[in-house]
Amino acid sequence: MASKIRVPRVTMANIRPAQGSQQNQKRVGRGQGSGYGGTSGRGHNGQKSRSGPGIRPGFEGGQTPITKLFPKRGFYNHNEKTYAPINLDRIQHWIDQGRLTSSPENPITARDLFESGCVHNVHDGIKILGDGAEYLKTPIYVIASRASQSAIKAIEATGGKVVCKYYNSLALRDCVDGRMDRVSAAPTRREDIIFYSNYRNRGFIAPDTLEKLGDMPFVEERWKLLAKELGTWRRQTSLAENMATA
Repeated sequence: MASKIRVPRVTMANIRPAQGSQQNQKRVGRGQGSGYGGTSGRGHNGQKSRSGPGIRPGFEGGQTPITKLFPKRGFYNHNEKTYAPINLDRIQHWIDQGRLTSSPENPITARDLFESGCVHNVHDGIKILGDGAEYLKTPIYVIASRASQSAIKAIEATGGKVVCKYYNSLALRDCVDGRMDRVSAAPTRREDIIFYSNYRNRGFIAPDTLEKLGDMPFVEERWKLLAKELGTWRRQTSLAENMATA
C-alpha cells in the first residue's frame, strides 16, 4: 500500500512566491565588473542614451514616415453588419444527416446552426439564402436575422415558416450560449425598425407576420408587445409629419 504524502498546511509562515516568478533587480552603473557599469548598457551619447520620454512611436529620424507615404481611402462604417450566409441545400443536407432538426416547438436558430457545424461563425447574425431551393423537401421553421426573398418563398412553399428577428451583439451571444434569463433588445435605429416591421421581410414585429404565425409555440409575447408599440410609433410619426406639412 502506497504511503500517503503529507502536504504541509499553507500559512503565513511558510508561504513563498512561486519559483521563477521573481527576479533580482538589474543594478546598472555600479562598476565594470557587473557588465553594466559606465554607460549602463546604453552606449555612448546620442538621444537614446539620455533620460526622458525618448523617441515617439513611428518617428523615423525626420524622414517622411511610412504611415504618411500610403494614402488613406474610404472609411469604417460602424453600422455595417456582416451576416453568416447559409443556403437551403446545406440546411437540407444537415437535416438528412440528422445533424439538424426543426419543429414548431424547436425552430432552427443561430445556436443550432453553430453547434451543428452548419456555420463556423455567426458574425453579426444568420442570413438564409435561397441557393439550392430545389433540394429543400422538409418543412423547416427558422428564426434568423435576415432571409432573402427566394429563401422565404422556398421555405413557405414546403409548409415551413421563417421569421427575421433583430439581434444586437449581446442578444446574439445569449442566443448562441443558450441563455434565456435576459430580455433581448428591441431595434432602435430607424432602418432596423422599418426592416423588421415589414411583412415582406417576415419581420418579427410586423403585425401581418404575427397574424400568419398564429399560436406557433416559438412566438414570444414580447413580439406582440413590440408590434403594439410599433403601431403607436407609426401613429405618432404620421401625426408629426402632418403637423410639419400643415
